Amino acid sequence: MTDKRKEATKKVDDRTKSPENVKAPALSSRGKTEDRGSFFDLRTSTGQALFIIVTVAAVTLVQCLPKGSLKSLLNLQLPSQQCKPEVQRIEKEIISHEPRPKYWIYGRNPTGAHLVHVHNVLQRLGMEETNNNTNDWDLLWAHDYPFRKIGLQRMKHHQLVNHFPGSGYITNKVDLSTTKLQYIPAAFKLPAETALFREYATDNPDKKFVQKHNQHRHIQIKGLEEIDFNSNETFIQEFIDDPLLVDGFKFDIGVYTVITSVDPLRVYIYKGDILFRYCPVPYYPFNASNVDKYIVGDDYLPTWEVPSLKQYYSKYGFGMKDSFDAYIKANGRDPSVIWEQVEDAIRLLILKKEPLFTALLPRYANRRNFFEMMRFDLVVDNNLKVYLMEANMSPNLSSAHFKPNRLLYEQVIYNLFQLIGVGTSIRRDSFRKRHPDTEAMLSSIKNLATGANQCSNVPCVESCAPVECQLCRTCLEESDLDDLQRAYREHMNRGDMKRIFPVPKADNHRVNFETLSAKNQFMSRWFEEKCKLDSSYC
Repeated sequence: MTDKRKEATKKVDDRTKSPENVKAPALSSRGKTEDRGSFFDLRTSTGQALFIIVTVAAVTLVQCLPKGSLKSLLNLQLPSQQCKPEVQRIEKEIISHEPRPKYWIYGRNPTGAHLVHVHNVLQRLGMEETNNNTNDWDLLWAHDYPFRKIGLQRMKHHQLVNHFPGSGYITNKVDLSTTKLQYIPAAFKLPAETALFREYATDNPDKKFVQKHNQHRHIQIKGLEEIDFNSNETFIQEFIDDPLLVDGFKFDIGVYTVITSVDPLRVYIYKGDILFRYCPVPYYPFNASNVDKYIVGDDYLPTWEVPSLKQYYSKYGFGMKDSFDAYIKANGRDPSVIWEQVEDAIRLLILKKEPLFTALLPRYANRRNFFEMMRFDLVVDNNLKVYLMEANMSPNLSSAHFKPNRLLYEQVIYNLFQLIGVGTSIRRDSFRKRHPDTEAMLSSIKNLATGANQCSNVPCVESCAPVECQLCRTCLEESDLDDLQRAYREHMNRGDMKRIFPVPKADNHRVNFETLSAKNQFMSRWFEEKCKLDSSYC
């Protein structure tokens, strides 16, 4: 058996070794592993290329997957969204042009230096400048008198203009100077009042007189023999020859005054400061031929260059008025005597001219479209008596010559706009009436009501005829409510503006109540009744 097995085994081996049965040697399993591993071997170029391809594919796959899909894949859940690359968007905020109230400037040079501060304040208040090519404006600031050149008779209810029709009755030099008023030096029109002037000069031989041009600033003291009585472009006015001096310099004072309403009349002055202008040359020894001694010109001496005042203004930070008051007090005199007369002079002049304004208002659609800011110029004599010399319809508001005046001008303008409601903290795109809830928030009937006990008893519960009942809510007409609402809002927004008419309680004796118009009496009674409830109205 053993031999047979050996022989069979030998035959098999021989067949295996035969040429036809010989095959190429097979790769060993180790050789196969080494060849496959070379594809991922980073030491070879093939492995590096494959690694890069796999990495890019993996990153792309992750980017393709919607948010949360990777988590669902790990949980063996198919993503519910299709594979779309997530695009990163950069959002850009688009700022739309927000409508704002619009103003336009009327004048020969609307971009001049004299209007820079008006532009500044209006733009700080959020207003947008426009022009006269559109009727879509809220405020017209006219440097020149606008009513002869611009058709303003049909203005919209909400539009405002910074002049009243007829304001020239106050600002015209001849009209003001020849107004018979205790605070205005005697003046005479030429040639019409030549005879009256000669008679006055004869009765007052010690007085000096100046001849003034009707429109310009040419002023000079002249003797009777030097006056041209045939000139119809000039007038003659008494000269105040004993002026109050500060460090030897004569001065005038400019008081910014605002009229917010006519019929009923409401007048305010800016009390934040007063413009003081000093002559550049000492008054004494007096020389009539040297006008710089007694006439204030463009190159006047400012407060901060007057020796006795500069410490108050520059060192201690006071305004022009307070610096002047400190000087007067230091010399043992009372400056309040001056300021009481200043207010009285302005008030009486405007009251005297009001009927001329009122007569023109019916030509316009709405008497509430107007307001006025002017500057009254006054002088003071050595007895502290005040004289009203002129009023400027469009006072100089340029600080180009005197830089420190910038603050005064911009504060005056700002307080003016606050007073009349142009400046407000409530956003709006026009001066048009706001939502009723907003209007009620600003002022409602409870802010206007007065005389609770009086209005709730006889005779007011039965009739509106008695004068004392006319302020009761049940007796007020729509126009009355509008007037009172405006007066209330002005009071709340007055800032550094002081009301001088209707007169404060302390000045009641300065105005004859019985001579006032019915509407002025009505408004005066309202302020008096409000004074009983709130001393700030007094």
